[in-house]
Amino acid sequence: MTTPSKINVGIVGSTGYVGQELVRLLSQHPAVTLSFLSSKSYAGQAFSSIYPAFRGLVDTPCIADDAWQAAIAQTPVDVLFFALPHGLAAHHVSETLLKTTKVIDCGADFRLQNPETYAHWYAEAHPVPNLLKNAVYGLTEWQTEQLSTAQLVANPGCYPTCTLLPLIPLIKAGMIDPKSIVVNAQSGVSGAGRSLALGTHFCETEGSMKAYKVANHRHTPEIEQGLALFGGAETAISFTPHLVPLNRGMHVTTTATLTNSTIDWQTVEAVYQACYAKAPFVRMCTEGETPETKWIKGTNFCDIGWAIDARTNRIILTSVIDNLMKGAAGQAVHNMNWLFGLPETMGLAVSALMPA
Repeated sequence: MTTPSKINVGIVGSTGYVGQELVRLLSQHPAVTLSFLSSKSYAGQAFSSIYPAFRGLVDTPCIADDAWQAAIAQTPVDVLFFALPHGLAAHHVSETLLKTTKVIDCGADFRLQNPETYAHWYAEAHPVPNLLKNAVYGLTEWQTEQLSTAQLVANPGCYPTCTLLPLIPLIKAGMIDPKSIVVNAQSGVSGAGRSLALGTHFCETEGSMKAYKVANHRHTPEIEQGLALFGGAETAISFTPHLVPLNRGMHVTTTATLTNSTIDWQTVEAVYQACYAKAPFVRMCTEGETPETKWIKGTNFCDIGWAIDARTNRIILTSVIDNLMKGAAGQAVHNMNWLFGLPETMGLAVSALMPA
């Protein structure tokens, strides 16, 4: 496919947290024209009236979520971003649409390749199981070749992204026992979305921390699928997510048993360098350093640290991302850049806000 001089983009579900982050990134992207923004709750209202930070920058009126088909019939777009709750995007994606338009789904509809696994974890049958085989799981650093020809991209979840990036190289290298993986993850409140819910009110979250969906979080099979897909190992992980009083940001601590007691910090560093030396958004910490969420706030970086516990023969991995960026919109734009043969850092080369 020939890259157009300007990529025409539509965003379905633009007024949620992930949607507005897509608007922020794509409205400043030098190769993009925003063709339309849709919203279920704010149809007819200027985007800048919903998010006043965009006043004078993006004053485009939002169309209704069910009006995007008419919009692209009148003005075709090159790529559609769906930023909707799970179960909704799949009802709108079809083989006919994919013949003319690339689709990047920021929700969960196309992440799991097995429709039976989807039905088990999401408690409903997949709306279009025949399309699952067409979806490229967009963990960008591990899918560059597939992205170059993809029509449908399943953008990974935030927890899987932050967990898989440090784990895959070690699994591939045979350095850790795949049956010994324990993941403890913490996410900021924006990961729950913009809709009102008692559990995410300020008074409920400020100054508190809690585990949730213990032993049944839907990102568990996605992480296991990713380890099999990219690492070549079947796993059964213990995954426990936590809600922490941050607006945005994610910190994951993963431990696993080493397969060889002679593995040291430098051995692990060599494996990471071999995998990520040319990956602009994956950064490795120095020895003795652990990453912090403030280092990546508002960016598309994933920072990784590690330590060897010789006493237990286990490795401790620490990784951080911005859940709305590398965990959602930033990774989606990174994937778009690969889809259209653009420099992969285009529109994403920013540093973290400090202080923030």
